[in-house]
Amino acid sequence: MRAVIWEGINELAVTDVPEPTIRNSDDMIVKVRRTATCGSDLHLLGGYIPFLRKGDVLGHEFAGEVVAVGDQVRRHRVGDRVVVCSFISCGRCWYCQQGLYSCCDNGNTNPAITEALWGFAPGGCFGYSHALGGFAGSHAEYVRVPYADVGAFTIPEDVSDDRAVFASDAAPTGWMGADLGGVRPGDVVAVWGAGAVGHMAARAAMLRGAEQVILIDRYEYRLELARRHVGCETLNAEIVDVGEELLDRTGGRGPDVCIEAVGMEASTTGVQGVYDQVKQKLRLQTERIGALREAIYQCRKGGTVVILGVFAAVADTFPLGAVMNKGLTIRAAQQHGQRYIPTLLDLMSRGELVTEYLATHTMPLEEAPAGYEIFKGKRDDCLRCVFVP
Repeated sequence: MRAVIWEGINELAVTDVPEPTIRNSDDMIVKVRRTATCGSDLHLLGGYIPFLRKGDVLGHEFAGEVVAVGDQVRRHRVGDRVVVCSFISCGRCWYCQQGLYSCCDNGNTNPAITEALWGFAPGGCFGYSHALGGFAGSHAEYVRVPYADVGAFTIPEDVSDDRAVFASDAAPTGWMGADLGGVRPGDVVAVWGAGAVGHMAARAAMLRGAEQVILIDRYEYRLELARRHVGCETLNAEIVDVGEELLDRTGGRGPDVCIEAVGMEASTTGVQGVYDQVKQKLRLQTERIGALREAIYQCRKGGTVVILGVFAAVADTFPLGAVMNKGLTIRAAQQHGQRYIPTLLDLMSRGELVTEYLATHTMPLEEAPAGYEIFKGKRDDCLRCVFVP
């Protein structure tokens, strides 16, 4: 079958790889119909997430059709149209039973790396390095889905593939941001990063009753898409002073909930930006935390900061004093998609959650390397690329 493989830093290729097979009784094989790029894939592509090997298949956000099932699969049959959570979870361990699916004890088949890095291993993830299990990704014609009854969900008939594919990762990640932040009616919510996850976090906050939702970014076309399709307020960080604007819009108090949806390659201006860039390139730190730093500084006293962006290891100049002295609550996680996807598919079916606009560029899988160049460079007003095998 054809698949997109990693060949080295900023080098991708489309080539033939072996088709996946059923390995365990709770596996199934999905024929991919749509697979989306994600900003966290760029961390892999740029070499900031180690433990990739030449020839690894990338991609973790996808929807498709079931073509084979293991003997113990009960919820799915051949021919079903499904969306699959990007994180792989067993559904049986203590963490899964608490709804903490991305913390699953059994989803990551190669836990030693992350146990050494972080003390414990999270669950597995499709196409996201051998640190998260070494699973083949979704930028391919077929994917093996472990724990199929836990991680795959039947797509309602009236929900298109173009809409459903974002229920795999972007929409549940954004929804989790509002959930972990405890967004309530009347809250003011600020979201850093107007990529797909930021859009979905803003939409989730609105659906949960937030009085005011403000999305912050440096690219006007991304903010325009948000105003048109999400309906939230926006701030262009290239034009205004974000801190002053947030104080002005919140009566001097600051947002109740601040959601960081940028991750480890955030852009910061001035001396701090240069410092972050140099230390990351020299591998003296793995993260550039400009957006997270700003979210911490701008959140109101006693408020909540939620970290949705992907981070790998260590960061310098983390404002711990601000967190402690302002009485902030910090929440963070990889997405617990199995907790949210059924609700999201229902919202999609009712037309309350529209996501297909996120796919500004749709192209054949064979054009994926070019698609990643467009996506990474934010060329042609690209928000997300979706590949069709």
